[in-house]
Amino acid sequence: MQKRPALVFIQLRWPNSEEAWKMSEEWVVILVTYDSLEAEMIKDLLESGGIPVVLRSSKVSPYPVNIGRMGEVKVLVRKEDQHLAEEAIRGTANSGPEE
Repeated sequence: MQKRPALVFIQLRWPNSEEAWKMSEEWVVILVTYDSLEAEMIKDLLESGGIPVVLRSSKVSPYPVNIGRMGEVKVLVRKEDQHLAEEAIRGTANSGPEE
């Protein structure tokens, strides 16, 4: 009996409409960090204020490498939101615990 080759299914991932919309705008880097948790917290802060955010990283997920540019996580916002986003981050960084 002759063996048939196994079927291989490849799933292509096309950007959904929200992702496509986000990438059609002009985006600028407002922050570069080496801590993915910090990047996620900043993203949550900005999105809670209505500012769309994209995180970009060259990290390879199974290997937590934080050497040079491979460890960078870039926080991007739309160009028209840049000033507002920078003010929000600066305000959060400058506010300490209330006495």
